[in-house]
Amino acid sequence: MYAEKAVIRVHRDLKVHTWLYPNPTAESTIILVNGSLATSASFGQTLRYLQPLFNVVLFDQPYSGHSRAHNSNQLLIGKEDEALILLDLIEHFRADQVLSFSWGGVATMLALAQRPDRIKRAVITSFSPIINPAMQDYLSRGKAYLAACDRQQIGSLINETIGEHLPPLFKRCNFRHVSCLDEHEYAQMLLHIRQVLELDSGQYMNCVSNIDIPLLFVNGTWDKYTSAEDALRFGDLAPRAEFARIAHTGHFLDLEHKTAWQDARAAIEPFVLGEIQPIVQKKHHRLAMVG
Repeated sequence: MYAEKAVIRVHRDLKVHTWLYPNPTAESTIILVNGSLATSASFGQTLRYLQPLFNVVLFDQPYSGHSRAHNSNQLLIGKEDEALILLDLIEHFRADQVLSFSWGGVATMLALAQRPDRIKRAVITSFSPIINPAMQDYLSRGKAYLAACDRQQIGSLINETIGEHLPPLFKRCNFRHVSCLDEHEYAQMLLHIRQVLELDSGQYMNCVSNIDIPLLFVNGTWDKYTSAEDALRFGDLAPRAEFARIAHTGHFLDLEHKTAWQDARAAIEPFVLGEIQPIVQKKHHRLAMVG
């Protein structure tokens, strides 16, 4: 699949490596925001159903993947910085839609709260506003392993928790990727965990209430860490929210099995094509079950 590669200068004079997958027939551009410790490669399956519909933009954060070599990596980057980086990339590529995965949802919603003029709608996958006991345990253990730079434990932790439903091949790739990261990337993840654990929930939720575009929240029914039930809490503050649950699927959604890929596509594609009208009543939200 052809991609136009470029290194873009963004917020704080940082540089990010980008991939634009052009679609000559598309009038819309969607930008994808990955989660912590992940790179743009994690969107391989998502790209398969989005690129026939849109121009698709992928990028690596300044501290990871192909972007790392273009930055000094002396400074740590917070979620607020990632939000400003995203806003710069939205302007550069003239993107009008966003899709985020996991903790990429934090930076995405911080950016959307600024009400960028271009963005028409956004999909937030595998994310919730609640740090439930399962997520609390995952973050606490992760914080200890990252602080000790214990590569084996970090790789094993992800596969045993949020990656528990991944197929064996993906688990091996996940472990190899996560256990071989640079120490600076572990420091970045440690900062993100501390930010999340110390997050002022009231302030954060007020940020969500400032988002006035249609949002689609997508969660797997087997995901104990960012559950579909917890994601529904966004409905009280995001008046134009839709919710979809992907049956028999965990945190990694379309990476976990073929049916999950088909069901994620069935949930997301109509929304990003503008075929689903958002529900505006705050107390009555449509919870679609797919699969």
